Amino acid sequence: VIVVCTVTPCRPINKLNSRCMSEGMWDPLMSGVLVLLSLDACDPPPRFEFMKPNATKSSYNPGDVVYFVCRPGYKPVVPPRPMSSVCQANNMWTPLQEACTAKQCQHPGEPVNGQLVAVNGSFAFGSQIHYSCNEGYRLVGQRILYCEISTADERKVTWSDDPPLCIRIMCPPPGKIPNGKYTGSEKDEFEYNEVVIYSCNPSNGPDEYSLVGESNLICTGNGVWSSNPPECKVVKCPFPNPENGRLLSGFRKKYYYKATVTFECNPGYYHEGENTAVCGSNSTWEPAKPTCLK
Repeated sequence: VIVVCTVTPCRPINKLNSRCMSEGMWDPLMSGVLVLLSLDACDPPPRFEFMKPNATKSSYNPGDVVYFVCRPGYKPVVPPRPMSSVCQANNMWTPLQEACTAKQCQHPGEPVNGQLVAVNGSFAFGSQIHYSCNEGYRLVGQRILYCEISTADERKVTWSDDPPLCIRIMCPPPGKIPNGKYTGSEKDEFEYNEVVIYSCNPSNGPDEYSLVGESNLICTGNGVWSSNPPECKVVKCPFPNPENGRLLSGFRKKYYYKATVTFECNPGYYHEGENTAVCGSNSTWEPAKPTCLK
């Protein structure tokens, strides 16, 4: 008796690894795993700063094509470049370059009596411009503007606000004072750096008025005056008669505001502190009345 044994081979398939069973069939479990792995051939599409896939999915097979679109605020470059990539049999995407560039905001125009600076060197989407005004002018509006997507039409880019204005700095009248006046009192407003000068009126009494404070006021860059208005009032200090001493200079009949005297002590006495005194705004000597000590 002759027994002949035969082996049923499996038909060749395009698999990297599987198991041929005795019935001449491939192991269905192993085959399914391999099929699943072969479907996810390519990694997710490449990422770009200015463009993105118009649609995505969980896996990509050889032959799948991904089309890209520009992100908001960007547009295709000129001349145009390819904007699609293909998943190849080697699990690699066909090479693709950045094909989008930033849209441009319109030039807002140079401000009258001021300047603008393009911080990023252009007016492209995402850039910003800074405004400043010439000396003597005040900026009204936003100092910094941004090139951003238009709220009215997201396909366009525009500035975040209207350009600011540079307005001439003006000061209101500095204020009237009793017993005095200032130059230009007939005006309703004063320009930047303009100066008004205060002076006191003649007194109707026995003593003259003294101007206490700054006589010259300047309209400053903040639209305010450099100081408060002065006062016109009678400032009269008592006659300086240092005990155990005598005056050296500053002799007069009356001692009004800012009058200055110098004294010395008699032999055998010495003065405490300075030997000079000034008539202050409160009608007192500053420092206090000269004193000579033994």
